[in-house]
Amino acid sequence: MRPILAFLLPCMVLAGCTVGPDYAGPPAVAPRAAAAGAFARASAAPVTAAAPLARWWDALGDATLASLIDRALAANPDARAAAARLRQARAALGLERANAAPSLSANALYAHAHLPGVDLGSGGSGSGGTSDLNLYNLGFDASWEIDLFGGQRRTIEAARASAEAAEANLADAQVSLSAEVAQAYVNVRDRQRRIALDRQSIAMLEQMLALARQRFERGTASELEVTALQGQIESSRADDTMLDAEREAYLDELATLIGAEPGALDAELGPFRPVPLPPASVPVGDPAALLRSRPDIRAAERMLAADTARIGVAEAARFPKLSFMGIIGIGGSSLADLGRLDDFSAIVAPQLSWSFLDFGRNRARVTQAEAVRDEAEARYQGAVLAALRDAEDALSRFGHRRISVAALARAAAAADRAAQLSGQRYGAGTITLSDLLDTRRRQIAAEQSLSAAQAGLTSDFVAIQKALGLGWQAPADAAGAAR
Repeated sequence: MRPILAFLLPCMVLAGCTVGPDYAGPPAVAPRAAAAGAFARASAAPVTAAAPLARWWDALGDATLASLIDRALAANPDARAAAARLRQARAALGLERANAAPSLSANALYAHAHLPGVDLGSGGSGSGGTSDLNLYNLGFDASWEIDLFGGQRRTIEAARASAEAAEANLADAQVSLSAEVAQAYVNVRDRQRRIALDRQSIAMLEQMLALARQRFERGTASELEVTALQGQIESSRADDTMLDAEREAYLDELATLIGAEPGALDAELGPFRPVPLPPASVPVGDPAALLRSRPDIRAAERMLAADTARIGVAEAARFPKLSFMGIIGIGGSSLADLGRLDDFSAIVAPQLSWSFLDFGRNRARVTQAEAVRDEAEARYQGAVLAALRDAEDALSRFGHRRISVAALARAAAAADRAAQLSGQRYGAGTITLSDLLDTRRRQIAAEQSLSAAQAGLTSDFVAIQKALGLGWQAPADAAGAAR
């Protein structure tokens, strides 16, 4: 036993070594944005520095939209696939932890041999030049590879970071999903409103065409006027047909996003409801918080940590490996021998292996792992810059869209006033019905422009929330799962 202890002592000392670089955190990216504490385009939009809502869609005040997003988060196939990948990554982490522990197995053996021309003594029976032998054995096998240079510890470290990256990827899938549902819902409501306004415009054009035909028959209108109105009606009908097709396409998109068949939401979303409008001011926090919380950035950072740890795995493969095998068993040629616990066989076999002459294979693996780490670092930097660009662009569009909506609202108010005045003049007999209908058609056109701009404003609000990385829910079993 003493030789084994003398051999084990230096090995246990070496087992405290861990080769490869220690992960020191991600590189600094966009330091000016983080130091400023505010987005460069924040002045273009009415925003506040308060922490934004995780369930940002509640700020829109639309219960139907909130229900659709909740249903999508629970049943969307892509989100479920991301959740399955997270379970796979956590299982892989558990497997690597188990691989670091000794392996122990039990076995039981019974063997009967019929041998010719062998004298087995008292342990067997022979007759006519043949012998029979029975063998009974119970035993345990154990094996363990000591992690001398930290290769297994680095493997566990990489698996832990990969599991955390999978968790962030699940959150990123939820962020995209909630934004896609909200965008499709806004498009459905916008198309419903524009279809209703378009059909009002067609009805007025048809009235104007009927009047033009009457005037043409009396010789007070030209054929050109009649033909022009007919062309406007056909063009408006074509637009109405395409709007209806778009509405149905967005309904189908919504249905598939919540994990249902196309057409499943037609009845539920059939009744018209206005487009939900964003709040007067939008809480966005600060860029540093964005860099900490946006899921795709967290996923990229965790993959950088995992790839850094894998350099240590490759480095450890360059050094010697020490493993132990142990066997203990009891038994004999009869069942009674299994009860003789004081008579057992035991084997302890340490094995040291070292591929010291590999013609540069392990060095190449280390270089490859370092290059993978460098790629992950570049991807992280790209993810940070893309996230900041998304946020800045969304804020800029939102701010300018509010100005556009305000201008179109004033134009719609002016068109409403013009229609009111035209109605008064028509009642006084100073303008014709055709003039009145034309004014009202322009009023509807102004409402259509305003409706489209309001839908765009809500879409820009959704884009801000997606850029901030909001709309994800932590898995219920996340606490401690990846430790």
